[in-house]
Amino acid sequence: MALDLPAIELPTPVQRVGELTPASFRGLEAAAFLLPPAPAPRIWKQLPGGAELRRLWKRRKDNRAAALSVNSAGIAIHVIAVDDSADCFTCLGAARKVVAEALKSNPASLGLGAAGLASIASCATSDALLAATAAAAFRMPTFKSQPPAPARLRRITLLGNEERIDTAKTLAAAAGTNLARWLTALPANQLDPKSYKSLIANLAKAEGWEFEYFDRSRLRRENAGAFLAVAHGSVGAGIARLRYVPKGVKSAPHLTLVGKGVCFDTGGVNLKPFKSMQGMHGDMQGSAVALGTFLACSRLGAPYPVECWLAITENLIGSASYKPSDLITASNGTTIEIVHTDAEGRMVLADTLHLATRENPPVVIDYATLTGACCVALTTRYSGVFSNRPELHDALIRSGRTSGERVWPFPLDPDFDEMLVSNVADIQQCPAGSEGDHILGARFLRRFVAPESAWIHVDLSAGENKGGLGHVPTTVTGFGVRFTLDLLETKEIEAALTAK
Repeated sequence: MALDLPAIELPTPVQRVGELTPASFRGLEAAAFLLPPAPAPRIWKQLPGGAELRRLWKRRKDNRAAALSVNSAGIAIHVIAVDDSADCFTCLGAARKVVAEALKSNPASLGLGAAGLASIASCATSDALLAATAAAAFRMPTFKSQPPAPARLRRITLLGNEERIDTAKTLAAAAGTNLARWLTALPANQLDPKSYKSLIANLAKAEGWEFEYFDRSRLRRENAGAFLAVAHGSVGAGIARLRYVPKGVKSAPHLTLVGKGVCFDTGGVNLKPFKSMQGMHGDMQGSAVALGTFLACSRLGAPYPVECWLAITENLIGSASYKPSDLITASNGTTIEIVHTDAEGRMVLADTLHLATRENPPVVIDYATLTGACCVALTTRYSGVFSNRPELHDALIRSGRTSGERVWPFPLDPDFDEMLVSNVADIQQCPAGSEGDHILGARFLRRFVAPESAWIHVDLSAGENKGGLGHVPTTVTGFGVRFTLDLLETKEIEAALTAK
């Protein structure tokens, strides 16, 4: 089935620079503002309906809990409090609440701004409000016979900043995140490997990327036994390779993104129980995040070549399905003893990582909904990260904080391999128990990454969070795009990317 990609980006915002005046709000149907818990009297005078807002504000015990709203001179004004010392995640959460109120009336024009937050840069508040607006205004897939009314929003205006700010990164991240959210939410009979391949090919043509698909025949020639073991019952399964190259640049990729794209996961022969199989159309979220990040890098005009490899298949059950105790040989020659067929993610990623790192890219980042153990360790508010370069841990944590997509690093010490020892193969796929499976899964994957590459593995435990997370109002969060764009700007990663 052919899929038509919806509009995933916001219109480029208009910027009305300078102190707020009544003229700042001209032509707007609604406005959303972040304010400190105790705004100065002059702040209220700058806002339409400020006197009424101030009266309501004083009556409430905690103005951080929800937005306040008034209508004045035809404009709906919505405000919420955020501490002057708030971090990015907190700002994003406050922005989500106030933007949600502002968009309830489905306005065609929306003003966004902050006032009185001296310690938070205007670019940070504008980023939070723009990101929240992009997430809230985006329409997730719906197949109802009477779908909701389309969003009317056509004009966004940034208000009250002292100078113009660069919104390119925020908008690119928002487009990538919306792409990831939309793909992840599609049901498995709409997004199967065949339709996924077609969608990626069409997107590549529209964006000017190179596109190649390693089908079953090509993967046999590559001896990709780990991927093929999982893909036996999946029609159209394969590995997609996308390549972005800046004009005038001729070199191997400096950055390689890899994603797990299991469009539906039954668990295989080790069949999942009913409740655990619910939502398994979202087991391709890692590929969606990799693709969304690749889109954002491309639209921002990354100065170096970037590749994106997506392992696209289903994990189905059938007469040719792989089984516990099978012996599988991966494309790098590693022999694997199968223990549990529901640990399919590390199998498809093993071959994909090996193929993706044969040219020794300086930086490799993979994304996967790999283990439930990571959700147990961190809940679904953080994602776990792993690296073969422990010196990157500080940069990973820092990028999680500055992007509002929080992560926490786990160890990858060599002695964990003692839990993956096989008597008949080079390595066990996983142990029989689930203890520390997020660490063991990452330790397994490390074998398939070229040691010359700085590798980061993101276990997307925050890929879904009931009620939304940060600026995103839906359970499917698209987590990872904002985090990666911030990570690529750290001095540690920049040094690796530009060293080649």
